[in-house]
Amino acid sequence: MAVPDYQSVMLPLLKFAAQKGTETSTSEAVEALAKELGLSEDDLKEMLPSGIQLTFVNRVAWASTYMKKAGLLEATRRGFYQITDRGRDLLKKQPKTINVKLLKQYPEFIEFQQLKGTRSGDKLTESKGTSDISTATPSEALEAAYENLRDELSDELLARLKKISPAFFERVVVELLVKMGYGGSRADAGKAIGRSGDGGIDGIIKEDKLGLDVVYIQAKRWDNNPVGRPDVMQFADALQAQRANKGIFITTSRFTDDARIYVFQIGSKIVLIDGEQLTSLMIEHDVGVSTVSLYPVKKVDSDYFEESI
Repeated sequence: MAVPDYQSVMLPLLKFAAQKGTETSTSEAVEALAKELGLSEDDLKEMLPSGIQLTFVNRVAWASTYMKKAGLLEATRRGFYQITDRGRDLLKKQPKTINVKLLKQYPEFIEFQQLKGTRSGDKLTESKGTSDISTATPSEALEAAYENLRDELSDELLARLKKISPAFFERVVVELLVKMGYGGSRADAGKAIGRSGDGGIDGIIKEDKLGLDVVYIQAKRWDNNPVGRPDVMQFADALQAQRANKGIFITTSRFTDDARIYVFQIGSKIVLIDGEQLTSLMIEHDVGVSTVSLYPVKKVDSDYFEESI
């Protein structure tokens, strides 16, 4: 099954805290709820887009945070919490679900929501005239917004790449490969790219700064036409003619399934980079993009508050 959203986790988490009787932790709750909800190993391995935290762990943590703000749970010590009398009273009413809408009956939770920087996506949803509440945790909402901005940037970047001249595109390829650690210096890489023109090879670049091995390059600045198997076969034949087995085929378009299957089947090590991956690498390595704003996400430094004797 899919990983449940953080609001769907609230009721099972509160019931688990009640059954436990004593304090519990997020890690203990995660293990117990995963079994109760029938989550698979793949479900438990799912990560947030940033790749920093497991999705289910994030949602259980936020479920506990929201219920603590509503007074259903209370912190006992760092990283641990237990159910309160208010939480037990709520369970006696046998609610079918616990969500943000239900938590709004508690004044402490309303105060929490009104504090600057603690409102989640439910305010945005309600402002659109619907009673639905966002199922994303604040962490997920932040990362989703970041991913949307990144997707928009990628689309704009790809559109620009398709309009530039072939010579300019070669310069972009050089810049990217150098930023990724290939080619030694930019001057060395610049001399190598665009100088071969040998049967499907556009350039040769050092694999590392010492030049222990070389990588052959093919770059096609195409608009919408996909790169097919014949083009990749020509590139592979050119590598064999040079007694080389490492190549990078870069395009602003995409590769057909036949082209990708062919590369998988042959012995030569050829990496296919399509327009989507190309723009992703450019964003990652700051090629053709600039940083407009930074929003650091901080957390409490628990070690700072440890009192030494």
